[in-house]
Amino acid sequence: MNAGSVEELFQQGIDLFNAGQFFECHEVWEQAWLRSAGAEKLFYQGMIQAAVAILHAQRGNLAGSRTLWAKAREKIEHLPSGAVAIELDELRQHLEEFFGRVLSSAGPPDRPPKIKRRAMR
Repeated sequence: MNAGSVEELFQQGIDLFNAGQFFECHEVWEQAWLRSAGAEKLFYQGMIQAAVAILHAQRGNLAGSRTLWAKAREKIEHLPSGAVAIELDELRQHLEEFFGRVLSSAGPPDRPPKIKRRAMR
């Protein structure tokens, strides 16, 4: 499948996520998840679940979306924002807003959030 370091795979997944290619994003991040351990592994699993939850929402599978979002939230909500190279606090807030709207109505989902990379210091 995709070669590269865990960080390179994560970055590829961000690009796919931001392009709305959630299935492909999931596939790439799964490779990063398989190569990681501990808190990093849980983070990747949560990100994968969030991406697939968005995909389910877009396809009208609100039950699947709700279930996966709950699992994803569990994994990413307590991670310190400085632990990863993305604007995690902002992403969590936007995901909460997105799923709050999607899961409270039967209408089509709004545009999903984007992932912002954190500025290097």
